[in-house]
Amino acid sequence: MSKSIKLAILGLGTVGTGVVNLINDNLDELKRRSGCNIMISAVGTRRQRDDIDPAITQSDDLMAIAASDDVDIVIEVIGGTTLAKDIITHAIRHGKHVVTANKALLAEHGNEIFALAEENKVHVAYEAAVAGGIPIIKVMREALAANKVNWLAGIINGTGNFIMTEMRDKGRTFDDVLAEAQALGYAEADPTFDVEGIDAAHKLALLASIAFGIPLQFDKVYCEGITGITLQDVNYAEELGYRIKHVGFAVRHQDDNNIASGIELRVHPTLIPEDKLLANVNGVKNAVLVDSHPLGQTLYYGDGAGAGATASAVMADVMDLVRVLCTNEQGHHVPHLAFIPEELSDTPILDAEQMTTGYYLRVHAYDSPGVLANITRILSEAGINIDAILQKPAHKAGQVPVIILTLPVVESQMNSAIAKIEALDTITDKVVRIRLDEL
Repeated sequence: MSKSIKLAILGLGTVGTGVVNLINDNLDELKRRSGCNIMISAVGTRRQRDDIDPAITQSDDLMAIAASDDVDIVIEVIGGTTLAKDIITHAIRHGKHVVTANKALLAEHGNEIFALAEENKVHVAYEAAVAGGIPIIKVMREALAANKVNWLAGIINGTGNFIMTEMRDKGRTFDDVLAEAQALGYAEADPTFDVEGIDAAHKLALLASIAFGIPLQFDKVYCEGITGITLQDVNYAEELGYRIKHVGFAVRHQDDNNIASGIELRVHPTLIPEDKLLANVNGVKNAVLVDSHPLGQTLYYGDGAGAGATASAVMADVMDLVRVLCTNEQGHHVPHLAFIPEELSDTPILDAEQMTTGYYLRVHAYDSPGVLANITRILSEAGINIDAILQKPAHKAGQVPVIILTLPVVESQMNSAIAKIEALDTITDKVVRIRLDEL
């Protein structure tokens, strides 16, 4: 007789409803793959739902559901970092395995939660927390387990990618596209987490910990959003053969020439050559590019959000846990952050002044002799090599835009050079800077 595994789904929003639908649609397939009967025993919801099987308990007492003897796995899809944390820790203390899509909670409190799970000999699975339906967590923890990750770069927020794609393809302004993204449900009424890069930074913190075997350190991720990107810069970048994308980078530096040893964790707009794979990830799609030894570069691409994609990732975790429960091999599992807890490293996270990238600079100056020579002299004296210069025709009040691309340089050198450029009498505005990565 097949063993039955009982699930509690806490939250019946878009993702929770998607999980219910997936289970109902694919129940026979789930049993064939796991050898167990998978059933929903309870759902946590503020109001009674007529579309839920009456045999399933519906309750707004989420803590009671999380501790119920009639539950083996708790699926948390309510979001937030307060109530969700209380529920998950309560479930763990009552011996429940947990599946969550909550990247903010794990990025900010994951070290504590994973330690509690280890103590109580249960698992916390979180594939759905990063890049929706792309199985990047499983890839990093399992498929690349024998590789040393050198760096990863990811477009891991679909809202930001949709905005940058529309600006480039259709010549629309940031505010115009953001309003459409909100109307389509891609962006929240308060889009701060998406457009300021916070959502991507949460996800990057998780990926970096798995990649390099370090504790979660969301507070050390350099974070810059896309609200300052103008259509003018999108067009200039295109003219130079680049596309602007909002990208998260986790880069290991170890005995690199002239670069401090440590790890860069940064999320910001980035110029990428138009022929590179990440430059051609458009719309609301996500993608993560991983460079590891000995495998080399691999790309993981797909839907980063939505009911179907996220429910698929949630149920992938559920199936892993079901197989553990059905075989009673609870002592055999992949560590939460891919490395065994006592082997997590204290490799330092580099601060913003130590980061190294190329740069796109847009300088507005009066159209007078010697302006360009002064700018290039300052960059040269700072040890900054120029890769390309684009000077546009003079416009309003005799001002001329000068666009400069540089080779990689340490951030502190660029900060010093920009301060000196802005101090020139011929410079009429703040220098616009956007980082550049050749990938």
